[in-house]
Amino acid sequence: MSADENSSAARTRDGALEALMRCRQQIEGIDRELVGLLAKRVAVSKEIGAMKKVAGLPTLDPAREAEVIRRAAALAREVGVSDEKVRDIFWHVIGLSRAVQVGE
Repeated sequence: MSADENSSAARTRDGALEALMRCRQQIEGIDRELVGLLAKRVAVSKEIGAMKKVAGLPTLDPAREAEVIRRAAALAREVGVSDEKVRDIFWHVIGLSRAVQVGE
């Protein structure tokens, strides 16, 4: 490999590493937003739990949970993301919400 080819390969590698760093920074920002949104969802879920208690309703609502899962899967399909993986994630999100409603 000539010196020019080595120099070109190094620039290409450096550019790729810089792009990788920018993408990772974007992911970190998105992750921060996701965690913030989860915190907001948990806070609203806690309010819902209190309202259910006052209204004499059961904390667990399997029909509502299934509706949330179906809606999340449909939204995932609309944006081209695996609906199966999104369903899995949302079952965990529901578990997190359910935990604050029952006071865990």
